[in-house]
Amino acid sequence: MRGVTVVDHPLIQHKLTIMRDKDTSIASFRRLLREIAHLMCYEVTRDLELELIPIDTPMAHIEAPAIKGKKLVFASILRAGNGLLDGMLDLVPAARVAHIGIYRDHETLEPVEYYFKAPSELENRLIIVVDPMLATANSSIAAVDQLKKRGANNLRFLCLLAAPEGIEKFTKAHPDVPVFTAAIDSHLNEKGYIIPGLGDAGDRMYGTK
Repeated sequence: MRGVTVVDHPLIQHKLTIMRDKDTSIASFRRLLREIAHLMCYEVTRDLELELIPIDTPMAHIEAPAIKGKKLVFASILRAGNGLLDGMLDLVPAARVAHIGIYRDHETLEPVEYYFKAPSELENRLIIVVDPMLATANSSIAAVDQLKKRGANNLRFLCLLAAPEGIEKFTKAHPDVPVFTAAIDSHLNEKGYIIPGLGDAGDRMYGTK
């Protein structure tokens, strides 16, 4: 699909299979999500711009590559996005973090926004929005809408699983925001869940129903 990158590394696919299993424990689910976030972080940040900076090694003075520009931002769609966020921060601990509180009304499937907190100067930063599931895309679209309203203009969206319906809706609403996912599943059911999917990511992370 145009504008979508499927990160299909064998390690990611193996770990995702374990996560899909309904008998996988809460602790294992959290750990695997964090590990997959590590692996996907490499791909979503692959083309970060670098600049040469002067440093002294124990042996010589050199100019060596470092990430250019202001610190990037990881924007977590609460609550399930925090599972990916933790893994991303393991690799980029200096990143800034935005939290966007949105939940899906189970009757209407529409997003309900309740919280937004983000770093300054969003217009000068790369922002990677994270949420394990791109299902109906309503929450993801709303989160990107809020970021753009506050000046963000360089965004990427990272998820664990995506449904074709969600991808189509998201890319239509935000064609300038590339999507990175570990897998594109078959379809959504009548309740807006990804099939075959892995259930509700937030519930499986935190042991709630």
